[in-house]
Amino acid sequence: MRVVVIGSGIVGAAAAYYLTGRGATVTVVESGYRGQATGAGAGIVCPWVDHAEDDAWYQLTREGARDYPRLVEELGEDIGYAKVGALLVTEEPAELEQVRALLHRRYPEAPEMGEITDVPTPSELFPPLSDDLSAILVPGAARVNGCAVREALLRAAVARGAQVRTGIATLTPGGEVLLRPVGSGLHGTTGRTGSPAGPANDNATAGRAGPAEPAGPAGPVEAAKPAGPAGDDTTAGPADGGPADGGPADGGPTAGPAGGGTSAGSTTGGGTSAGPSGPLRGDATTARSAGPEVPAGPTAGALPGGRAGAGATGGPARAERTSESAGAEVTGGPAGADVPFRGGEQVAGAGSTSWRQATPLETTDAPLTGTGAHSFPGEGVPLDADIVLVAAGAWTGEVCRPLGAKLPVFPRRGQILHVTLEGIDTAWWPIVLPRIGPYLLGFPDSRVVIGATIEDVGFSPRVTMGGLGEVIKAGLQVAPGLLGATVAETRVGLRPVYAPGSALIGRLTSRVVVATGLSSYGLTAGPFTGRIAAALALGEEPPIDLTPYAPAIA
Repeated sequence: MRVVVIGSGIVGAAAAYYLTGRGATVTVVESGYRGQATGAGAGIVCPWVDHAEDDAWYQLTREGARDYPRLVEELGEDIGYAKVGALLVTEEPAELEQVRALLHRRYPEAPEMGEITDVPTPSELFPPLSDDLSAILVPGAARVNGCAVREALLRAAVARGAQVRTGIATLTPGGEVLLRPVGSGLHGTTGRTGSPAGPANDNATAGRAGPAEPAGPAGPVEAAKPAGPAGDDTTAGPADGGPADGGPADGGPTAGPAGGGTSAGSTTGGGTSAGPSGPLRGDATTARSAGPEVPAGPTAGALPGGRAGAGATGGPARAERTSESAGAEVTGGPAGADVPFRGGEQVAGAGSTSWRQATPLETTDAPLTGTGAHSFPGEGVPLDADIVLVAAGAWTGEVCRPLGAKLPVFPRRGQILHVTLEGIDTAWWPIVLPRIGPYLLGFPDSRVVIGATIEDVGFSPRVTMGGLGEVIKAGLQVAPGLLGATVAETRVGLRPVYAPGSALIGRLTSRVVVATGLSSYGLTAGPFTGRIAAALALGEEPPIDLTPYAPAIA
């Protein structure tokens, strides 16, 4: 069977891996759009504390977490996966009782979470934390290197014969795939404050940088095969220039303004610098201080209520979200308002028994960017496929629009910060999950990740002063010991959110399968979702009931 996978993020890479393992002939199409979510995810795997009121979401994330140890063993390489545990921290010990009850209720069906224990002094496990916090420890929680996972999956798929091609994939009304070169026929947006749209290099740096290099595929590539008739790049083989373990190359990332130097996520002299997320190509977008805002692609459809793209936010880094099961538009208050933002991607609200699940905030009006669709001259080059699997993240709605399917998938921007503590071993520090506020987690190389903002601003994959300021301010409130840490890099990603509720996994037509909408749980459930999508593409029974995730086609 010939399968074209549109999208090479963690879901598309996993789908390609499982499809080739079943003998399918697979072509992965990578667009090169900026803002893809995989590389900008923190890598937290701790599903048991969220979605207390949403069994479908919880099942998907729980099974995704449960599947990781098997996948790690199967891949046989370091993908940054480690069970470091998670500290649920708060200044009010009484706030821990609800989540403690939730965890005890879920433990019989999920013993992999481990025995929950009290931690009177969390700073003994995560030294920069405030001394005013109390915590409980979930020992089964893990962190993972999202880019390393994606690249390992793609390497394995390529080793089995898959091809990775760079280009813009569009569908015909009949579900055939047309491939166009990156940069062909891309027009400006129709949003209120948009600027020219189209793919751009994701290797933006955390300081000032020179001209961006051409965007390449997000997957691991070594030697390019002869270009096809569309002028695309066909790649095969493992990554060249990036370390296999996802650690930094050529001395690691630089910090702050670099005067032409690069930070993790950019390339210099063929070497790829990276932190815990591994070699950064198409998916990890870091901050760029120069040049106009470049929306990351077409609109992803209209939301309920007639608004195109995503819900507007009322200021940088101020957007909060509803519970994903509610599927409502969410925005924040005006910039500078004291609106907490979440770490897991959900902030707890009144009446919620989840640790970090949100309640709605009032909608305010603010500019959207990148809300117009692309138009493409010419016919494009057809790719032979019996089945098409669309795993294009926030761009999925636009990819599927020619089918007549109006999928309300929209982008939610998240900005995160990476800092380093020179000479400190942070590799086994636990994940820190406050009820309200930023998450923190340690990685090797003395690195700590802090995030993330939650912003419904359309296709605008850029780091902002307001967003970065909020991450720093809130992070220091939880962990004042990070005051002297070195800023290594910032990253930003557009998380795909499916407005009706939980994830979007299912068949759109007899030849098109869709898998997206994992929001901030992409690194938890992404590989498992790719496995589900591969089963659907092959006509096999998926490992779980997909009724709650089926497309609500308008």
